[in-house]
Amino acid sequence: METKHNSSCSRYSSPWAYFVLVFVFSWIFTIPAALSGVNLTESPLLIVVYALGGLGPGVAAILLTYFSRDPVVWRDYWSRIVDFKRIPLRWYGVIFLLVPAITATAALMDWFLGGRGIELEMAGRFLQQPLLILPLALFYLIFGPLPEEIGWRGYALDRLQARSSALTSSLILGVVWALWHLPQFLVKGTYQESLGFGSRSFWIFMLNIMVISILYTWIYNNTGRSTLSAILFHFVVNFTGELFALSARAEVLSFGLTVLAAVLIVATWGAERLAYQEDNPPMTIS
Repeated sequence: METKHNSSCSRYSSPWAYFVLVFVFSWIFTIPAALSGVNLTESPLLIVVYALGGLGPGVAAILLTYFSRDPVVWRDYWSRIVDFKRIPLRWYGVIFLLVPAITATAALMDWFLGGRGIELEMAGRFLQQPLLILPLALFYLIFGPLPEEIGWRGYALDRLQARSSALTSSLILGVVWALWHLPQFLVKGTYQESLGFGSRSFWIFMLNIMVISILYTWIYNNTGRSTLSAILFHFVVNFTGELFALSARAEVLSFGLTVLAAVLIVATWGAERLAYQEDNPPMTIS
């Protein structure tokens, strides 16, 4: 799909201006939360402050899209968030099955090597009380995938790809996305803080974000630039990690399998578009 922006919105189309706005908005909230030294579970106010920081990617994208004053851009932005028909049926399969398949393969590999593979305590808890999975799923959709992806993929990715190849754009966005998480490792009570700043799990987390960004672009470019596809894929990544806790070795194996998947995708679909050219002409932004 090709979308042309008029010259009046070019000053709002820079991905770098977007990134600066995201970091300023988000870190205004997350850095004070980190410096407070208070555990999130002990302060409802701190939870609100921390949650506001997570809105940064989406807030910045909405503001810059609105200030473009281009109704075509505005409609395109929102339609890509809600239009489920953009996503071909086979790509729904990719979105919902790829990460669980990687997780299951890593767990089996670890099990064959003598490890425990995967911890099923959380999944077992939901089997006993299946209704609990609905509010948890909604929580993991609203806090993370939705506010982040309407910005990272819904706004920044197109603007990066207008200037660079899909692979380069993915890696740039992956680095920015990883750095954006840094203050979260210093906020007590967060998942990131439990990994330990500078630990092996920290580096796997950061590097995995950079690598899996390639998979996000691949899905996005093959689903008509669907922001919804990125939201759903992000949700599956987070929710799978919540339900199935991998052992230390399986965690490393999962990262290796993600790298392998990214390499195969680049080799098969091509670094320039990560999609078949005839089905996905490049987007241009003036």
